[in-house]
Amino acid sequence: MSFVGTSLRDLYRERDAKRKRFSSYDVTGGNKDYLEIFPGETKTITDIEGSGCITHIWTTMAPISEVMEQYLHRKVVVRMYWDGEENPSVQAPIGDFFGMGHGITKNYSSAPLQMSPENGTAMNCFFPMPFGKSAKIEIESNADEPIKFYYYVDYEQYDVEIDSPLRFHAIWHRELTEGIDPNTDNALYSFGGKNTTGEGNYVMLEAEGKGHYVGCNLNIHNLRETHEWDWYGEGDDMIFIDGEKWPPALHGTGMEDYFNTAWCPQQEQNTPYHGIILGGGPNWSGKISAYRYHIQDPIMFDKSIKVTIEHGHNNNRSDDYSSTAYWYQTEPHKPAAEILPVKDRLPLPDIKPFNPETLKQCFSHDSK
Repeated sequence: MSFVGTSLRDLYRERDAKRKRFSSYDVTGGNKDYLEIFPGETKTITDIEGSGCITHIWTTMAPISEVMEQYLHRKVVVRMYWDGEENPSVQAPIGDFFGMGHGITKNYSSAPLQMSPENGTAMNCFFPMPFGKSAKIEIESNADEPIKFYYYVDYEQYDVEIDSPLRFHAIWHRELTEGIDPNTDNALYSFGGKNTTGEGNYVMLEAEGKGHYVGCNLNIHNLRETHEWDWYGEGDDMIFIDGEKWPPALHGTGMEDYFNTAWCPQQEQNTPYHGIILGGGPNWSGKISAYRYHIQDPIMFDKSIKVTIEHGHNNNRSDDYSSTAYWYQTEPHKPAAEILPVKDRLPLPDIKPFNPETLKQCFSHDSK
């Protein structure tokens, strides 16, 4: 049996598979084409037996009442399990999984992930997700009100073994980073000190096994209040492969450089493999969202990988970071920690200046 790729060049080739789908269509033939999911409820939306590969997921949500709930896309969690595993290979708030954080949606387009009209609420994923024996997708709602959940999960079913032991993974992480005193001299705050270990970097991914990292989205809420230069992104990316020490073979030159942009950008642009969905406000204030997908240049590892980035030069900045990392690897994978409770997933309010008491109330380190 030949497993065919998805380029335009391969479209004419014969394919040995059956195309299948799970969806939320109304099985009675009516027009109630959604699942009702109530607060605290978890529902299985896909449960496949046998060998195959998920090729596309589309979903959208709506309130059962008339009013769309704020930050709904941070309150609903998606989990995926391959081949009967008990610990999920995918675990993330649903909006973050589909490429954008902060609990909001916005139209944008990349090769593997898109948010589409209206206002980004139609979410699509084209990452291939192979499985050898089974596949299961669960949706957990921590929303305040019941929701309507619409979905397609399109997949290919095979009558032979899948041609790779690697499985798709995605993990979400959030951290209120701890830097130096923000009232420090601005030149020192922005450019002072030297990082010669990588310790204290923001960590997007720590994985064990053999595989390849295929990218991330990173979301930052700039928490500093100043009229001085307030660029948040002077930190370098550092990717440590197979336990290597600093400096790693993959050491970058700055946050915007890792995301394939330049010169402290704020302009919003979407390309197939990198982009800025949210560029921030004046003086880089407010919320930022960017992505980099290593589709043409995956980063391979044989034993382990640790994907990190400085939060400001030398980890000097204290901001609200969250990210979703995507990769393929052999099983078993490093167990995913339990996701933060919903109160600690919610974005911080858009108020300034922030103060320590406000941050303690909005985000609890103890629950991490």
